[in-house]
Amino acid sequence: MLRPLPELSRLVRLVARLRAPKGCPWDRAQTHVSLIRYLREEAKELERALRRGRWHEVEDELGDLLLQVLLHARIEEEAGRFDIEDVAKSQRLKLRRRHPHVFGKRRFKTPRQVLANWDRIKAEERRRREADLVRRGGKK
Repeated sequence: MLRPLPELSRLVRLVARLRAPKGCPWDRAQTHVSLIRYLREEAKELERALRRGRWHEVEDELGDLLLQVLLHARIEEEAGRFDIEDVAKSQRLKLRRRHPHVFGKRRFKTPRQVLANWDRIKAEERRRREADLVRRGGKK
């Protein structure tokens, strides 16, 4: 059941505070590139917990990975490009596009058919992005 997400909102505000001028010097100094190391590390730790079935660790590792997402989104918000809401909206719209068998009239009977269609849609999205980039003169 869906419910309000006050803890998620609190976490988003906390990350903003950590990166604020009077926040944490380490957090403020981070860039997309400097965070890559931690993104990989946290993803590997989550993978290990999942593979080992250590469900008590999974919640913590998911939180660490979520922090990485929030930090990257905050860096972009500070640059004026997008924020975490934009990330969520983009993902929601992508999932709707890539699930025409759930949100549209397409019907598939097997996971294999779903995956093949997902790959086809993803390839088409990539072609459109590349064509848009060319039309704009190669600038994002």
